[in-house]
Amino acid sequence: MGTETELKLNIAPEAVADLRQHPLLATAPRRQHLTNTYFDTNDLALARQKIAVRERQVNGHTLLTVKTAGESLEGLSRRREWEAPTSPGTFDFRTLVDDAPLASALMAVARQLVPVFTTDFERLSWRIPVYHSDIEVALDRGVIQAKRYGRQGQAPLCELELELKSGDVTALSLLAARLQTQVSLQPTDESKAARGYALFHALGQ
Repeated sequence: MGTETELKLNIAPEAVADLRQHPLLATAPRRQHLTNTYFDTNDLALARQKIAVRERQVNGHTLLTVKTAGESLEGLSRRREWEAPTSPGTFDFRTLVDDAPLASALMAVARQLVPVFTTDFERLSWRIPVYHSDIEVALDRGVIQAKRYGRQGQAPLCELELELKSGDVTALSLLAARLQTQVSLQPTDESKAARGYALFHALGQ
């Protein structure tokens, strides 16, 4: 189990070109196409517990991820996270999750899990040293999509994530301040999962 510590920032699509001109992002980024399916029970039992279960397709591989709610304030969040390679549709939570009560609770609903929404985006990422810390900067642009009651909906996705890989958490705000000299970045506590569930609920209204 790991703890994900990140600062999430909204950025206007028209500001991306200016952000890419920042000296800290001068090196060529790592480029990935990520498609993600979020699963829950028909009555959204996981959402009520603020647990996210996700399958991610990247570079021909499938990863199973479980995240818990954690804490989020002014864009800075800390949450527990488990991730490992898997086969599509294989929810082996006992192997993945080292928290026995959580693993058991997830296994109890594993056969009930169905797709709820997807995210499909391009990620450009950089590793930047700041204040004796290692930070991954990830620029995500794409869409969130959901289907419900025969209706389909989608929402645009354009955000910047600063994830602390090692070091001091204060380095995240220091890096954000440096990047904000180039463009306007707005902290947000709304995760991709939260936005996906919001879209899903909107389709039922």
